[in-house]
Amino acid sequence: MNTVEANGITLAYRTWGLEDAPPILLLHCRGADGADWTGVAERLAAGPRRVYAPDLRGHGRSDRPGGYACEAMRDDVRGFLDALGIRRTDVVGHSLGGTVAYLLAQHSPGLVRRLVLEDVPGPFPLDPPRPPAERPDGDLPFDWDMVRDTDRQRNAPDPVWWAHMGRVTMPTLVIRGGATSLIPQDQVAAVAAAIPDARLVTVEGAGHLVHETCPQEFLAAVEPFLAE
Repeated sequence: MNTVEANGITLAYRTWGLEDAPPILLLHCRGADGADWTGVAERLAAGPRRVYAPDLRGHGRSDRPGGYACEAMRDDVRGFLDALGIRRTDVVGHSLGGTVAYLLAQHSPGLVRRLVLEDVPGPFPLDPPRPPAERPDGDLPFDWDMVRDTDRQRNAPDPVWWAHMGRVTMPTLVIRGGATSLIPQDQVAAVAAAIPDARLVTVEGAGHLVHETCPQEFLAAVEPFLAE
């Protein structure tokens, strides 16, 4: 594990591949950490690519500063890239990590060469709203306040997120997991339709964890897209 100071906090991260190879940034889902990407990262690193997988704030070994708005995570990632001297990178984001990824692409499009969004929720208010979750007993690998904060934004996302989807101007691949996913698949399709240069791929039967459930199908879509 490595650490870096970014946006006023310490972020832990993992790396794979040659240091001077073209970079790829992998952003994990809620409740996971960068290790979630290990199998995918090893395959991408063989490209050869330099793969970075940070633990988002409140997750894994990164700081738990309180305040877990997706915009704060976006700014963390931007600071992470700046601290490492990465001026342009491919970005792959899953679920919460996908939301952070498209917010980064909206805000700093020059940083993102190509974008992959895996089963990302659309920025639409939940109806009915998600009720407050009850904290499970014992130690958790993430800050429970992060769950509360991200649930609030999931229930009522900032309308700017949707309004600015057209600012995602780089080539984008949107992957969804089909009918067994917990994410409404029409919302994933709506995100793809709102991005000017996006294509949509469905891995039917994969569910929400596409890269974990169907890694070969996931990589079969991602690798040629990133190689273009």
